[in-house]
Amino acid sequence: MLESPNIAVTLFAFIILIGTLVVIHELGHYWVGRWFGVKAEKFSIGFGPQLWGRTDKRGTLWRIGALPLGGYVQFAGDMNPASQPGEEWLKLSEVERNQTFQSKALWKRALIVFAGPAINFLFAILLLTGFLIAYGQVVSPPVASIVQEGSAAERAGIQVGDRILSINGRDVESFQDLATELSIFANEPVTLRIKRGSTVSEKQVVLDELVEKDRFGNEYRRGLLGLQSTETEIRSVSFLAAPWIATKETANIVRLTLTTLGQIITGKRSVKELGGPAKIAKVAGEHFVLGVAAFIWLAAMISINLGFMNLLPIPMLDGGHLLLYAVEAVRRKPATPMVQEWAFRAGFVMLVGFMLVVTFNDLVSFGLFAG
Repeated sequence: MLESPNIAVTLFAFIILIGTLVVIHELGHYWVGRWFGVKAEKFSIGFGPQLWGRTDKRGTLWRIGALPLGGYVQFAGDMNPASQPGEEWLKLSEVERNQTFQSKALWKRALIVFAGPAINFLFAILLLTGFLIAYGQVVSPPVASIVQEGSAAERAGIQVGDRILSINGRDVESFQDLATELSIFANEPVTLRIKRGSTVSEKQVVLDELVEKDRFGNEYRRGLLGLQSTETEIRSVSFLAAPWIATKETANIVRLTLTTLGQIITGKRSVKELGGPAKIAKVAGEHFVLGVAAFIWLAAMISINLGFMNLLPIPMLDGGHLLLYAVEAVRRKPATPMVQEWAFRAGFVMLVGFMLVVTFNDLVSFGLFAG
């Protein structure tokens, strides 16, 4: 078992990982905002006191903050959390108002907000595309070569040679799809569609739970059917096919993340499984010492999750803004300032509560409260 890296390596890897992904996220907002004629007053890499700064010919201050954890873009007119016109906005000249975020049509504001999560997904697709081209795609047919004794598969009557066609109505094309799909249903019933010879049947089986440890001693819980495949090959992937495969993989990860979140909300999974910044930092350090490929793969996974989390309909997040824009589109006018103010207060409380929970989980996982 490998030892976890020291605190200096862990912090360095975490700063590089999160800093890069958040800056890319903010660049999405910046590029689309600039495309629509919105002036960016400030683009900051990091927070806190300014260590370095330069103002470009468009009047945007590019700065580096003392706290290198992410960044932000400040558009002209960002005078309140809801980005709604106020007295200060009305005092601006017509030319200045036309360069503000609030002056743009609803669909343009929505695209500017959506661009942040969207570029996180695109960045992940780019990284996964590179992986596919460089390393190829591992492919195994979803056919049982070995049925483990006493497993969920044996209890369901699955035999060697059976082909798994679908899980809970979702088609599986490879053994890798099968394992990924089953992983989130530990100790839960799933419906399998199975082909044996020319006969197709459905079986419902409660999956086993497998607790695995990685090389650093981290434990992971996943659903297990108890099948193995001995037919594995690595196929080369062309430049044309790789982006489409990477896009499908990204969409699949988002779907599984959404399913897992639903399991936590409904109580099927414990909230203790949620990790926070400290856990991400630990994993970032571990993948960093494993090599460039492992670290880049982790960056793709975190980028997908960053895009997903920001699209949740919670005020203060991009998804919360998009929800308010949807309300505005239906009502043909924005929600009242009071409604927006309370919505953002509620969103702030939710985010603080979430951060407290995941931070507590991190501390527990590190053994802080042992005994």
